[in-house]
Amino acid sequence: MIKKMTFLPARKFGFAKRGVVAVGSWADLVLFDPDTVADTATWTDPHRFPAGIPYVVINGRLVVDQGDHTGDPAGKVLRKA
Repeated sequence: MIKKMTFLPARKFGFAKRGVVAVGSWADLVLFDPDTVADTATWTDPHRFPAGIPYVVINGRLVVDQGDHTGDPAGKVLRKA
């Protein structure tokens, strides 16, 4: 299931070094508990982070730590190679 949702789409769209956890690849990881994930956005605050996602790593950099954004703008828009 994980390969189908990470590795295969990365290859389909030509994103090298994405979609796998391996030496030399970009580290994009989300740690979550499926039993506690919930949308917390509202009409007045549509950009609120969801509950149940305590850690997010983008390009090897911690951007969500214990549910709070660290302020690190580690990500960028990916374009097809």
